[in-house]
Amino acid sequence: QSQLVESGGGLVQPGGSLRLSCAASGLSLDYYAIGWFRQAPGLEREEVSCISSSGASTKYADSVKGRFTVSRDNTKKVVYLQMNSLKAEDTAVYYCAGRRAVGVQPVCARYWYDNWGQGTQVTVSS
Repeated sequence: QSQLVESGGGLVQPGGSLRLSCAASGLSLDYYAIGWFRQAPGLEREEVSCISSSGASTKYADSVKGRFTVSRDNTKKVVYLQMNSLKAEDTAVYYCAGRRAVGVQPVCARYWYDNWGQGTQVTVSS
């Protein structure tokens, strides 16, 4: 059974950093574009970032541009989301999602992805 599993969430003070990981099992990650999304209580799930299957193309929401960096290591079957200068408004459950898509630009939208992880909680608070 193919699945994506997030890890690396936790509690961090404002201005701090966290690195989330999205690990794949049962699927060939190097064929998959990956998106990162987040959902805060009472709000819609929103896009954060996405990366193409090769890692050559990345996109970011304006709210995280310059603070977050998405990357991947296909040999280890892991995609990372490095989050720096965290703010209270970054508090949310973070999800990774995948879609088999080789040689195309990733789409940072929920509808485009068909394989979702269970999420990891990120809390930014002093």
